[in-house]
Amino acid sequence: MTITVLLPTTVAMPDSTPADTRYVPYDPYTPLPEELLDAEVLGVWGNPDPQLADAARRMRKLRLVQLFSAGADNAVRAGFDPGVVIASGRGLHDRPVAEHALTLVLAAARRLHRAFAAQRDHEWATDIGGLQPEPSPGVFSTLRGARVVIWGFGSIGSTLAPHLTALGATVTGAARSARQEGQVTVIAESDLLDRLPESDVLIMILPSTPATRGALDAEKLAALPRHAWVVNVGRGDAVDEPALMEALRGKQIAGAALDVTTIEPLPADSPLWDTPNLIITPHAAGGRPLGAQDLLAENLTALLAGRPLRNIVER
Repeated sequence: MTITVLLPTTVAMPDSTPADTRYVPYDPYTPLPEELLDAEVLGVWGNPDPQLADAARRMRKLRLVQLFSAGADNAVRAGFDPGVVIASGRGLHDRPVAEHALTLVLAAARRLHRAFAAQRDHEWATDIGGLQPEPSPGVFSTLRGARVVIWGFGSIGSTLAPHLTALGATVTGAARSARQEGQVTVIAESDLLDRLPESDVLIMILPSTPATRGALDAEKLAALPRHAWVVNVGRGDAVDEPALMEALRGKQIAGAALDVTTIEPLPADSPLWDTPNLIITPHAAGGRPLGAQDLLAENLTALLAGRPLRNIVER
């Protein structure tokens, strides 16, 4: 028996096909045509919520939804039958997201947002150039000796931490439960509030769940030192954006860098655009699922053999 695997045109077609498998490309931005609705496997990358909901409602023989995104919230919302396995792309974005997070942290330390504004205005920004004190009192200006907390310490955090420590930072993880992971001490989220006053940078890599919505609230922002920066490369709804804007406008913290926002694309009239000391990138951290073909082939082989699949999403 040959199973049909629908692959979105947003990912490259595999060079080889496992036995008893047929790959068929489809447009992820439009409803599936009738002739594809009997497929057993649906690959997902970049599909809008309405398209996924339509697929969940109309696909008759679906067994596996293979996501190429680390997060699975959109697939869970789509309403697939409980008997359909959903597998995430966890691990595919570790290196690109870690690289982007490091870029944002270094941009904050070197105040590139100030340099770009000065360039736009044809201004030689003497406040960030020339002779600088080392260390810079009351300013986050280097990873040398910096205290960095990674909130949502998983595979991306594990990939990012060595780069931060190589540049001189001390890294602490925060997750649902405490543990020691290599050289990184991971504290329980319940202890995060006590750690924030000692932090220079808070990096957020949280998923989107009911428990994480608005997780970075006014109380936690108030606990950070005035020189601290917040970097979010997880999900936008994990940040209470009004509270963040108030903290930035009141100079309660030094700055923030957001790769994700609650509403995406960010509307042109959003007050976030004009918030001082806020760096915004357009959800650019994880747009490259590295190893997607290998993950798909591994899970297809497991599906056909009746073995456990990798990255199954609990619902």
